[in-house]
Amino acid sequence: MIKILLMSLILFPALCLSGDYTFAFVPQQSANKLAKNWQPILDYLSDKTGDNYTFKTAKDIPTFEARVLQQEYDVAYMNPYHFVVFNERVGYQAIAKQRDKMIKGIIVVKKGAGITDLSQLRGETLAFPAPAAFAASILPRGELAKQGIEFTARYVSSHDSVYLNVSRGFVKAGGGVMRTFNNADPKTKSQLDILWTTKGYTPHAFAVKRAMPEDARQRLVAALTSLELTEEGMRLLEAVNFKGIMAASNEDWQDVKALGLETLVGK
Repeated sequence: MIKILLMSLILFPALCLSGDYTFAFVPQQSANKLAKNWQPILDYLSDKTGDNYTFKTAKDIPTFEARVLQQEYDVAYMNPYHFVVFNERVGYQAIAKQRDKMIKGIIVVKKGAGITDLSQLRGETLAFPAPAAFAASILPRGELAKQGIEFTARYVSSHDSVYLNVSRGFVKAGGGVMRTFNNADPKTKSQLDILWTTKGYTPHAFAVKRAMPEDARQRLVAALTSLELTEEGMRLLEAVNFKGIMAASNEDWQDVKALGLETLVGK
């Protein structure tokens, strides 16, 4: 009994000083899908920390960006490029990231379309979630530009919208990431092929506003990293295609910072 109590204190310290916090997710997918997958995890975090975490997202990625710049969210799950920008601009601090995973961008095409090389996309209209979507937009556009392939970009708000537009033949190809592709609607996914894949980069950051109390940060990190330790937690992680979550610091995103990308948000 004493051992159990000690373990609880290690994993979830200082439960007495609870607070109310917003926890936002970059809208890679529809609000309904994000809420379905992440609300049970937020319920778990609220239960384990003693704090109350309220789910938030935005109608599209630019709106999410604007709200983060205004520091409307206490905690935010954001793409690697966003983290580099928002850490420098408004001081968001990284606390965690997906365990043992690198983010990889992809370009998808409609199955059976006969497209086997990026050069076949020359002069076509391609779908992307948003200008500042890192692996799903910035990296694919950069590769196409590097190869001298001119195209017209159409921004369609989310990864799911990209996959739907390509599967229905509205555009020749589109950008996404492996995690959202694997979590896409099976009917849509079955109509797509992956044409090209980027190299791997440090994945999305769980980041907190600088003003969030240190004890609340510690409770949150302890709860996030505990998910993979129980059968219930593993079931919750499986819904978002995670194997685990590990503690992180700002320095973990040096590979993204080193790219020296132009600031595409907050202008």
